[in-house]
Amino acid sequence: MYENSAELAENKLLVLYVMESLKQPITNTQLTEIILENNFINYFTLQQYISELISSDFLKYEKVNDKNLIHITEKGSNTLSFFSDRISSIKKKIIDDYLHSIKDSIKKELTIHSDYTLGKDNSFIVDLQALENDNLLISLKVSVPTKKQALSLCNRWKENPSDIYNKLMISLFSEAN
Repeated sequence: MYENSAELAENKLLVLYVMESLKQPITNTQLTEIILENNFINYFTLQQYISELISSDFLKYEKVNDKNLIHITEKGSNTLSFFSDRISSIKKKIIDDYLHSIKDSIKKELTIHSDYTLGKDNSFIVDLQALENDNLLISLKVSVPTKKQALSLCNRWKENPSDIYNKLMISLFSEAN
């Protein structure tokens, strides 16, 4: 079922290396995308490794703002520091370059939230949030009549939250003439 034990160890260490390099918790989906984008491990094997690393207390889930995020534990960090030389330098370089290119988008995904639910009278309640350093900057709930409008608001919020936030704050704090 598993590759040879050296490859198994390197792959699990690679998962720990990604988590340690990011220096922030991420979702399982984000971790999966990072590994799959670089063709290191297939999806099902990766999910097995994540599960085993969590069971062994090398990784841990924590709930942050309604999201289950994975982070590396102290045990995982210590293990990685002892055995990081078992990860090929080529793989480390690929991961380092890739993480450098996507770090901002990962941070944005973790700090910008948008979702909608079905409200009363078939309207939709759109929930928009922005966080900075785990502090809530804004939480806005808006009722709209159609699913299309709800999706549009969610997408616009994800595309340019800073601009929308700034315009809203200017509008709220501007002096009335």
